[in-house]
Amino acid sequence: MGSRSVSDKIHDFLYWCIRKSVGFVVKAIWIKKVVGIDNIPKAGPVIVAFNHQSYFDFLCFVSVSNRNVHFLSAEKFFDHLFWSPIMKITRQIRVDRKVHDKRVLHNRIFEHLREAKMIGIFPEGTRSPDKENMLPAFTGVARYAVRGHVPVVPIGIRGAHEVMSRKDTFPKFCKTVEMHVGKPISFENYSHTKLGRRAFRVLTNQIMLEIAELSTKKYRHLQHND
Repeated sequence: MGSRSVSDKIHDFLYWCIRKSVGFVVKAIWIKKVVGIDNIPKAGPVIVAFNHQSYFDFLCFVSVSNRNVHFLSAEKFFDHLFWSPIMKITRQIRVDRKVHDKRVLHNRIFEHLREAKMIGIFPEGTRSPDKENMLPAFTGVARYAVRGHVPVVPIGIRGAHEVMSRKDTFPKFCKTVEMHVGKPISFENYSHTKLGRRAFRVLTNQIMLEIAELSTKKYRHLQHND
């Protein structure tokens, strides 16, 4: 990995400023408890994976994280008048959901990992409308971890649905959020093994069960097939 450009350093500094300013507000009003934040490696490539029930999930983790995180984010954020400049400044990863050929996306993710960045993934793909149950997960989180030779840190978010559900336009001020960070899950034993679809499903289930326990949600899709 070569030396970082001036542009990279400027983007990182601006991202740091956004994290600190947004984090000050979010932590003061909504974040009740953060457990296990030291489980996130302070340096090096890593994937952090969460349950997803609210747009507020992004802000909660950005507010408590000690590193810049680059989320896989839907294309609508990059086309939104307010969110677009923020997404570009912080170099989030655009996911064009209607594009079937995902090679550009995959290459971008592995590029970030080679640059020792932290990638944020919501394996469910979208916000669950159910405050108790999680949606079936996509297996990309396991595929990126195995092929990128990086650990996955499972994170459970509690209370975000109550703060800002899919039906809400603005967050509620009378509710709070907890973040529970689990131990890194290593898939190094599989790095030199050819894995099929079923194997990646099993590894993804392992991640989702950890997230379910941390978030106190239910993951009922262990038999889900791709």
